Amino acid sequence: MRRLFGELFGYLEDEGYFQEALGYECVDVGFVAGNLGRRTEGALLLAVRKENLAPIREKIKYYTEEDLFDVIEFLFDHVSKPTERHYHDYSNCGWHCSAFDRAAGRAEYREKINELLEPFQNGYELSEAGEVLALGDHGLEPLHAAPLPSTDPENVNTRVEAAQAKFRRHRSTYSDRRDAIRDLADVLEYLRPQLDGVLTNKDDAALFNIANNFAIRHHNEKQQAGYDKAIWYSWIFYFYLATIHAAVRLIDKKKSKV
Repeated sequence: MRRLFGELFGYLEDEGYFQEALGYECVDVGFVAGNLGRRTEGALLLAVRKENLAPIREKIKYYTEEDLFDVIEFLFDHVSKPTERHYHDYSNCGWHCSAFDRAAGRAEYREKINELLEPFQNGYELSEAGEVLALGDHGLEPLHAAPLPSTDPENVNTRVEAAQAKFRRHRSTYSDRRDAIRDLADVLEYLRPQLDGVLTNKDDAALFNIANNFAIRHHNEKQQAGYDKAIWYSWIFYFYLATIHAAVRLIDKKKSKV
């Protein structure tokens, strides 16, 4: 993965996709700074709080998986496609770019990066927001892409999207995942009054039993916490995510009959 990313970064750098932010070397005038200043090392330190990540072509062979993902996200923030450039042929100096399209650069960068990330380990993707996210358990990936109809985006859609990002982040901890599950449970709690007449009392109780008694929403001696979090957090998260999708559709169906 390091080698593949290194080849892709080298190609994009040679084509000028990072000149606006990171600058470039010229055989005639030396280093021409981009909008991040003269030191890529300093920009990376400020962005990801890590040293020894640049120069990227030299340091990439030492990257950990987390380092690699951090740099992928950093470069997404600072990639831009050249729209005006000329080739400085003296000593094969290379492309010198003067105008850029950030949106186009990000779109192309994301497309190429995702070709590398999707088959890596259990699968990852670079989101439209520039975050490296796990694709999700096999067979459940469509849940992340499925549109969530709602007449209350602030209290439902936005909160669900934030919970998904928190759960899927490449560096998410068990605490982060528990928080994401709690956030989904809160959305269900918000929808609960609207589910009256859609779910039976037994169904309603079963939904909230998981969050209330499995050390998700509360912390006391009555909680059941002796389970494999890697397995069960995933199950609970997708159970709630699917339930929210079903609940919103059932509520919409109920409203359409009124």
